[in-house]
Amino acid sequence: MDKYHSFSKLLLERRHAIALTGAGISVESGIPDFRGCNGLWTRYDPFEYGHIDSFRANPSKVWKMLLEMDALLERVSPNEAHIALGELERLGIIKMVITQNVDSLHQRGGSFNVVEFHGNFRGMHCNSCEKRFAREDISLEKLPPLCSCGGPIRPDVILFGEGIPPDAYSQAFEAAERCDLILVVGTSASVAPASQLPLIAKKNGARVLEINPVASELSGWVTDLHIMEPAAAALGNILRIVRPMHAEDTN
Repeated sequence: MDKYHSFSKLLLERRHAIALTGAGISVESGIPDFRGCNGLWTRYDPFEYGHIDSFRANPSKVWKMLLEMDALLERVSPNEAHIALGELERLGIIKMVITQNVDSLHQRGGSFNVVEFHGNFRGMHCNSCEKRFAREDISLEKLPPLCSCGGPIRPDVILFGEGIPPDAYSQAFEAAERCDLILVVGTSASVAPASQLPLIAKKNGARVLEINPVASELSGWVTDLHIMEPAAAALGNILRIVRPMHAEDTN
């Protein structure tokens, strides 16, 4: 039995499978990995443009980088990997997607139970009074956009120097503790605390499946099975195997 069938069999056998995704799942949608070739951090120093202290000191400067991100996210669409995870959730196979991405492509691809570890660009808030706004209600013609209180408005993304949102943190770690399988897709698993989730799952007896075209920090010692292919092709193949097997099991 090849790895795709082994992956599919394990997914169908488990009762509480979850997924952890990183930048690699969205690369095929046209979003470069932040740290990879052509990524944002090759053009913007992350601590100069992506730190909360930088935003407080000079929000206009940080918005130069945020504006580029916002424009990119307006152009992209979910790829086959996002759509496959959405379908696996609809079939009851994947119970939750925990993502380190801020692009909202999982929701657009059909996933509903999504924990956004690093926030998103759909919402915005005032950095001074915390008043909340929908992205579509904020004009970016003049930067930074300002709240009625005079404070600078920013996206609901986590900047360096900020903690993970408490609700996202607790949901993700509780899911990792009780899952019986974690599917890790497109992440190097090198950035804490998200990198701890597969380790916690493994410690509690869960199987760890990995989809990544390159080796990660998990490969070879935490991962039980590893498909070294891009996410869209790999998850598309898995869905094509799982769907008829799932239909047989439910008939």
